[in-house]
Amino acid sequence: MQTQIVTVNKKVAHNFDILEVYESGIELKGTEVKSIRSGKIDIKDAFCIIDQKNEVWLINCRIPIYEKTAHYKLDIDRKRKLLLHKKEIVRIKEKILQKGLVLKPTKVYFSENGWVKLELALCKYKKAYDRREEIKQKEVLRNLQKIKKGKL
Repeated sequence: MQTQIVTVNKKVAHNFDILEVYESGIELKGTEVKSIRSGKIDIKDAFCIIDQKNEVWLINCRIPIYEKTAHYKLDIDRKRKLLLHKKEIVRIKEKILQKGLVLKPTKVYFSENGWVKLELALCKYKKAYDRREEIKQKEVLRNLQKIKKGKL
């Protein structure tokens, strides 16, 4: 069985420089897994925080209510606990405090054994001039491809 990707947050790669990537589990309740399996999860505006108890929480992740359930209604925007090893949490927390980095979710997928996994990225904000430079490079590559095909 392969990993099944549910959603990818492309805005993170566009707005941030990704320094490190971590894999974590998500503490889900009720029919949230069925809702995720049907592809209904939104992580575009989501971010992660680490509280004083060294627990990692996923904020602003929207998992809509599974449409075929009648009895188990949860808040769509509730905080969800992420499952990481304590050593990883401490290492991430130190880097966030020292370097001013951000912890953002980049991908939600099902692992080979059927568990819902979340890929987290330790990111640094891109400056405006970095993004402009990236756009220029993409335009140059696009123009080169057009010249090779003879369309320009």
